[in-house]
Amino acid sequence: MAKQKAAKTQKHMTVGIVGMGYVGLPLARAFCTNGLKVLGFDVNEERVQKLNKGITPIKSVTRPELKQMLSSGRFKATAVMSHLSKPDAILICVPTPLTENREPDMTYVETTCRTIAKYLRKGQLVVLESTTYPGTTRELMLPILEQSGLKAGRDFYLAYSPEREDPGNPNFETATIAKVVGGLNKESLDMAVNLYRRAIKTVVPVHSCEVAEAAKVLENVYRCVNIAMVNELKLLFDRMNIDVWEVINAAKTKPFGFQAFYPGPGLGGHCIPIDPFYLTWKARQYDMSTRFIELAGEINTQMPYYVVHQVLKALSDRKKSLNGAKVLVLGLAYKKDIDDIRESPSIELIELLRDHGAKVDYNDPYIPQTHKQREHDLRMKSKPINPAMLKKYDVVLIATDHSDYDYNMIVQNAKLVVDTRNATAAIKQGRSKIVKA
Repeated sequence: MAKQKAAKTQKHMTVGIVGMGYVGLPLARAFCTNGLKVLGFDVNEERVQKLNKGITPIKSVTRPELKQMLSSGRFKATAVMSHLSKPDAILICVPTPLTENREPDMTYVETTCRTIAKYLRKGQLVVLESTTYPGTTRELMLPILEQSGLKAGRDFYLAYSPEREDPGNPNFETATIAKVVGGLNKESLDMAVNLYRRAIKTVVPVHSCEVAEAAKVLENVYRCVNIAMVNELKLLFDRMNIDVWEVINAAKTKPFGFQAFYPGPGLGGHCIPIDPFYLTWKARQYDMSTRFIELAGEINTQMPYYVVHQVLKALSDRKKSLNGAKVLVLGLAYKKDIDDIRESPSIELIELLRDHGAKVDYNDPYIPQTHKQREHDLRMKSKPINPAMLKKYDVVLIATDHSDYDYNMIVQNAKLVVDTRNATAAIKQGRSKIVKA
């Protein structure tokens, strides 16, 4: 009878997810699909209203999927934070950006934890999913949550499980990406593992929150450093008149000991441009400098400046000044076939081009207009792309290689194309117009 009661409780449990964005909403879908009820929390009341009407804010969760979640009765969005007392588990999926001094900005996590503490009840599980520095769960969250008067590990349970979303990747989704989980104590770990096993195919328990936090940072440092390496090689090979893309394609034919990373106009997305600096900040508390990470960051942050220099040089070679030139930036998203502009290098490219006096437009099939960000407010709308339109620009800058673009049509009708993504590699005619950057 006890086992039947436990199974029934597990079956009818409710999951609360704070933050209905690129991480929280796909996570909600995974739990709903597997029969759990989800209460989605967001401070943006307009977003909440749209979600409850079946209007999805992100491309990775489709409108039919959201409507199915709603019609099943297993999903509801709310901006009423007092409802945090209702779920059996609360998963925190809020931003963890950097300050202007490249230090962790934990405002969203702290504010969320203070709100949860007001309504925390016995037996609830709280899990942080936001990427952060090792020690956040124990050093930052724990004291705030215990202001509720409840004791972590006894009255409520605390764990960390980093998000692993890869927007635009058709081979993986939330439910099929292995989930690392670390708990404050054994009871917290067991509760978190049992929860995620309801929705995630593979759950990987580790012995502490700190291990789970460090694992996520390692994943992103690994990518940051390797991307910086190929970006630096791109600069070198450009001077040597060697095509870095051809070099990478040749190197990756080796079946062992090599993984291909590709250069670009800069780093984008919430993880790689930000998370390594969380570790460099934490390292200073241990009297250690992470020179490798900081050097990688320096190289990657310089790439938009290199691209703009290449645009300037390409125009100058054609007796044209960047000041006053009409530039069309193709792609605002930080990578192909998604609608996510977080930390997108395209944003900085547009601002740098404007600083040089260029008249800049953009086209992105997934982003009809820009919205205000923490540090940017471009106030732009996507321009239509067609042969007549392309002919009006002095240069077309390919910043994101969306599959939707007809690159042959673009090259044939543009006066000049600066390609940062090797998107025009297969184009045969009009190659004299193409400059790689």
